[in-house]
This record gives sequence, structure tokens and C-alpha cells, in this order.
Amino acid sequence: MDIKFVDEFQIDWHLEGKSKQTAKNYASDLRKLLNAHQNPTLAQAKEWMQETNSVVGRRKRAQAVRAFGRWLESNSIGGFEWYRQMPLPKEKTLPQQTVGVADYERALIRAKTTRDVAVVEVLWSCGLRRKELSEIKVEDIDFQGGFILVRQSKTGKPRVVPISPSTRRALRRHLKGRSEGPLFNLSSNGVRLLLRRLGAPSAHAWRRGWAVQALRNGVSETSVRAAAGWSSGAMVARYTRALSGELAVEEFQRSWR
Repeated sequence: MDIKFVDEFQIDWHLEGKSKQTAKNYASDLRKLLNAHQNPTLAQAKEWMQETNSVVGRRKRAQAVRAFGRWLESNSIGGFEWYRQMPLPKEKTLPQQTVGVADYERALIRAKTTRDVAVVEVLWSCGLRRKELSEIKVEDIDFQGGFILVRQSKTGKPRVVPISPSTRRALRRHLKGRSEGPLFNLSSNGVRLLLRRLGAPSAHAWRRGWAVQALRNGVSETSVRAAAGWSSGAMVARYTRALSGELAVEEFQRSWR
């Protein structure tokens, strides 16, 4: 198998608008496999997958092989015909921290500056990733329309994220009439340190909390996916799995009222 096919696979993944980071990770794993076995068999691929002790690592390797096999098949290139038989190790789902109303209110109390308050409000009402939050510019905010434009999300595609009335007020107080430039002037690591200083959960926990709270308030899964930048419902299910029973009870109760 010519390793140049991995480069082409990575390029096509980008062109399809899929995550660049995922393509980079897959390509890195595939190069390791092809360097170890020029024309790997299913047995060799399984052995290579088992070389890492991490269940997550093994799953990522298997996903890379499967994705590459599908790409080869779609381009009528032989060599990975066995890719469908590649086992996909199951990850053990552990409870993940999810921000709730109490966490949000506690963070607001501890926030001492208009910037910190605005960061908390944006995290709570938008569920942005840490890197996305750090890259927002003032020009990306549409106060009249009530949304923030995320110019480049994890998938490489832009999206709009609605902002709540309280978030709009917090942003206006923070900006004090400023109309351009970085919104918070914080790096991704700066956001992490700010949350630590406030004794608040991670940005990812805020993202999970935002998704759960939106569904709890009756926002459709389609709208949550669009605002979050998810191409399927898999991530919604993953983020809300632990609270799915509670959400179901609340939804039925709303329907009876």
C-alpha cells in the first residue's frame, strides 16, 4: 500500500468539511500502521491496534482503519477489503461533569469584572468550545439578531449561535461601546485559567450543561445540533446520556401540562 494514499485521504477529508484534527489524527495512526506493515492484513491490523494500552487509543486506531478502508473502497483502490471486519473496542462511559444552574449562579457571584461576567454568560448561553470562545471578535456579535458568528468551528465550517438577553446585556457592559477587535483578549489557556480562578468547571462541562439545559427548556435536538456545530445526533446523545431519564420525565410532564 502506497503511503501517499494517506495524504490524499486526509485532503479529501478536509474537502468534505470534516474535522481537520480528526483527519490529522487518523493520518498519523495510518502512517504508523503502514510503516509497520506495508500491506497489512486484518490480523496484523488487530495486533497493531492492541499495541496501545488505552481503550480510547485502540478505538481511535480502529476508527482510522475503518475510515481509510471506506475511502479506499469508494475510490476503487484495493488493499483494505477487510476493513469492515476491524473490531471497534467499546469505551466505558464514565459520568462527566455537567454544569447546572447552581454552577452558573456561583460563577456569576465570584466574577469580579465585566469581562469575567460576560465570559460566564457566553459559556452558559452558547456552549462554545474554549478555542472558539478565545477567537471571538467584537465584529462577530450581532446584537440586533441575537447571535454570535463562530467563523471556524471544529469541523471547519462557520455557524451562528444564539445569545440570551442576559448575555447581550453582559456583553454590552463589557464592551463599553467598543466596536472591533478581540472580544475577550484571552487565549484558549487563558479561558482555562479564568475558569480555574472562579472555581468553575471546565469549558467542556459548560458545553455539556448548555446542551442539557437547552433540551430541558424545550429546544429541539435539531436546533441544539446546529448551534453546537454537530453533524449528527450522536454527540447530543453522548452529552446527555447520564441525564436522559430525567430529561424524559420533564418532557412528559410538559406534555401533560
